[in-house]
Amino acid sequence: MTLALALYQPDIAQNAGTLARTSACFGLSLHIIEPAGFPVGDAGFRRAGMDYLDRAAITRHASFDAFEAWRAAERRQLVLCTTRGAVAYTDFAFAPDDVLLLGRESAGVPEPVHAAAGARIAIPLVAGARSLNVALAGAMILGEALRQTGGLGG
Repeated sequence: MTLALALYQPDIAQNAGTLARTSACFGLSLHIIEPAGFPVGDAGFRRAGMDYLDRAAITRHASFDAFEAWRAAERRQLVLCTTRGAVAYTDFAFAPDDVLLLGRESAGVPEPVHAAAGARIAIPLVAGARSLNVALAGAMILGEALRQTGGLGG
């Protein structure tokens, strides 16, 4: 089993497309938890994902409950990437079967999603900075997770 990336109700097609491309480049699955703030096949999503979308293993879940049912059946830990995380992503010990969850660009994730996470990690920022772009944050965290689990180098 390999790492997976999940997006909670993504708002911006270009960010989701970029993360789909990133997932395809590393041979990882991408899980989109609906509803998305755009049609998943929209032009911005396709433009950002480019021809990599044909290689991407994208699974759409109708709701967080449907995603949780999949995750429970797979017995995978949910690692929430959040500005409210207590552990720096570089200090966290990733496992090869973790699912890294990124929240909505506009609102993050609600409390029930926080509660469902087995771990909450953050990217430390300078004082006064709120957050990074979700696609950039996802790539940073995914890079560290892949490094730790031996998933880099294809």
